[in-house]
Amino acid sequence: MMYNFPDPKNAPKHSPIAYGGDLSSQALLEAYTKGIFPWFMDGQEILWWSPDPRAVLYPKDVRVQKSIKPFFKRYKVKFDSDFTGLITLCKNARNEPTWISDKIIAAYTNLHNLGFAHSVEVYENDELIGGLYGLILGKIFCGESMISIKANASKVALIALCKALDKFDFIIDAQVMNPHLKFMGALNLNRDEFLNILDMKKDEFCGFYKFSELIS
Repeated sequence: MMYNFPDPKNAPKHSPIAYGGDLSSQALLEAYTKGIFPWFMDGQEILWWSPDPRAVLYPKDVRVQKSIKPFFKRYKVKFDSDFTGLITLCKNARNEPTWISDKIIAAYTNLHNLGFAHSVEVYENDELIGGLYGLILGKIFCGESMISIKANASKVALIALCKALDKFDFIIDAQVMNPHLKFMGALNLNRDEFLNILDMKKDEFCGFYKFSELIS
């Protein structure tokens, strides 16, 4: 089945570009390679977005506070050790309605099994306490969600991801700016500039063969 997503350059700035369809791996990959992602609440029809501006984070620009450094000794970071556990934590640990439904978990776990979706997990004494997940397309990490159930766990995950990807000339697509992302060093690009970067980087060799081996 082919999916005919609209040209994101003509999308509304702050409204969905399309609706409907499904969350098959083919649909999701076609969307992400065009700079489009799904974002909708459980029970809604699938909404597809390509916002303008677009939040991005260059790994070299990630903010590492002095106060965060002790947490790297206190916590342990793993890559792709328990993707389903991490995305499920992102759903269950929130005290507010979330877009991460059982359908989202199934769809992105399938992408993980196909080698596209990846997790950065943070543990304390073998307990999963936070992290983040997203997709890798070429030299783009398309961030989807992050979570902390203990202090600074998501910051530790993001810093670890940036340190791992910096040497490979990645850019992190953070989708929509929020205060946490801005604090960590993210910036806004206009959509056309982001889409041009995506077009250049999405088909490049990422620089490694196993995401799980990037973390020491």
